[in-house]
Amino acid sequence: QVRLVESGGGSVQPGESLTLSCVSSQYTGTWARMAWFRRAAGKDREEVASIDRSGRTRYADSVKGRFTASRGSTTLYLAMRDLEPEDTAIYSCAADLRQGPGDYANWGQGIQVTVSS
Repeated sequence: QVRLVESGGGSVQPGESLTLSCVSSQYTGTWARMAWFRRAAGKDREEVASIDRSGRTRYADSVKGRFTASRGSTTLYLAMRDLEPEDTAIYSCAADLRQGPGDYANWGQGIQVTVSS
């Protein structure tokens, strides 16, 4: 297993922006797929964005038009704008050398994003 590390979280007011990054110092190759997940208090884990090795992206309906995922070979980004209190959650990145379907093999520990006034 390869450990991924997220950065860029924090506390913001509604309507503001944050950009999350995800990297690994253990692997510098190209992942077949990467994704961002989030888990809000009292709720199930939700996949908010994914991106394949060709750069094609998918988004959850809850974040479409507000979040943008992008990647380098091993670095994953999530640009978040117009943040809402409902976006408050622990955000985790995931990556896999294998194509889907199936669970991602490698995960970050997660970072907190808090949106409140």
